[in-house]
Amino acid sequence: MDLPVMPPVSPMLAKSVKEIPDVGHVEPKWDGFRTIVFRDGDEVELGSRNEKPMTRYFPELVEALKANLPPRCVVDGEIVVIAGDRLEFEVLQQRIHPAASRIAKLAQETPASFIAFDLLALGDDDLMEAAFERRRALLETALADATDPIFLTPRTNDLAVAQNWFTRFEGAGLDGVVAKPLDGTYQPDKRTMFKIKHERTADCVVAGYRLHKTSTPDKPLLGSLLLGLYDGDRLQHVGVAASFTAARRAELIDELEPLTHDVEDHPWLEWKEWVIANPDRVPGTQSRWSQGKDLSFVPVRPELVVEVAYEHMQGSRFRHTARFRRWRPDRDPRSCTYEQLEQPVDFSLADILQDGRGQ
Repeated sequence: MDLPVMPPVSPMLAKSVKEIPDVGHVEPKWDGFRTIVFRDGDEVELGSRNEKPMTRYFPELVEALKANLPPRCVVDGEIVVIAGDRLEFEVLQQRIHPAASRIAKLAQETPASFIAFDLLALGDDDLMEAAFERRRALLETALADATDPIFLTPRTNDLAVAQNWFTRFEGAGLDGVVAKPLDGTYQPDKRTMFKIKHERTADCVVAGYRLHKTSTPDKPLLGSLLLGLYDGDRLQHVGVAASFTAARRAELIDELEPLTHDVEDHPWLEWKEWVIANPDRVPGTQSRWSQGKDLSFVPVRPELVVEVAYEHMQGSRFRHTARFRRWRPDRDPRSCTYEQLEQPVDFSLADILQDGRGQ
């Protein structure tokens, strides 16, 4: 491979802001694997956010990229799995598998798509110092004839349209929107873009905690609170809350210590018996994403309620780590159910992708 921009390249990042800034360009924020595609003729490499190649996991995309991209280019985008009218991140995660036979099977059953949104090189030209406005124009020309499963992300310079996207597109499984300055150069690993994501709150039951990786027997530190919501009579594991200061981690250990006694009837102590049937609902379960990590937890009596901020749901769980807001001593733990969660309006993913085709 001989390109003007060679792998590995760390993708340019975005910083979180509360409002959509008026910088001339807004596009959907896709929920998948951030990927930089390097193509030199028949050679294709898929670089991940951590700069490790993912090429072997998506053989069907390699062929599609060769059929749809210019012969020599470097394109920034997102690998996603589309199921019906939604993105399915859980299905996408299954593609990272050590067995080639399993990858080949999933490539047929749940093929991936690639959403392009930036151009780092074209032919012999390194475009990383070019303004984003020029990079985007060249990308639109390069993908003018692209077909499924290769797409160009939609764009708008109208803040009213962008706000409408932010509200509606979540129903198709998108994260929010990203704003990009038109005069910006491509700066690897720098937060020069802006992301606007959904944030909601929920009252959850604290049913356990994990120790922080820096804990010692003499100085235990809390790593994360394990959160639950009631689904009927069963307390389901819905996610974790973390991001505490070191001092607060030590204080929380002391505050929760009285609740670690008399937990013989804890609703999650039975997990060893039904983990196979409920792998997404149980704390302490290993996965290919957590091999080697200590996922054991300290159960506490499910008597405390905490308000947390979260972005969106993935199935029955928070998609990302929730953020601690405050304790809710006024709430009865049994009142913390899934019914309190806001449901996004359904929206067809095909309509979003068609917007990109029409540019």
